[in-house]
Amino acid sequence: MSFSVGALRGSVGGARGIVDHRLARRMLISEVKKGRVRVESVCDAHPELIRAARNVGTQTSTQCPICEVADLKLVTYVFGHGLPAQGHCVSTAKQMRKLNDRAGEANAYVVEACIECRWNHLLRVLPVGGR
Repeated sequence: MSFSVGALRGSVGGARGIVDHRLARRMLISEVKKGRVRVESVCDAHPELIRAARNVGTQTSTQCPICEVADLKLVTYVFGHGLPAQGHCVSTAKQMRKLNDRAGEANAYVVEACIECRWNHLLRVLPVGGR
C-alpha cells in the first residue's frame, strides 16, 4: 500500500473521507494521567472556542477527561473557499445542510471543549459540500 499526498489529506481518486483523531486523543489523555504532559499544556483552549462552546456548542454526555467535572461540548467550524478566513462556526443542522449543498468543497472540524478547565481536542475532520 502506498501513501500519496491525497491519501494523507483524506482524499484518493476524488473521494474524500473522514479523518478521526480519537486515537491521538486517547494517547494524549493517557500521557496527562501519567504525568508526562502537564495539564496546563492541554487545557489551553482559545477564548473564542470557549465562547462558542458555551453559546452554540452541542452538549454531550461525555465527561471531561481532564477535570472530570463538566460534560464536554462539541463545536464545529467549516473552512473552505468562499467562507470567512477564520471559518464558519456551525450551530444548527440547517446551517450544516446548507453548507453541505454547496458546490465548493470544504472541511468541517469537530472540536470538543470543556468550558470549566478549557480542555479541547480536535475529534474529526469531515468533508462538506462538493456535491
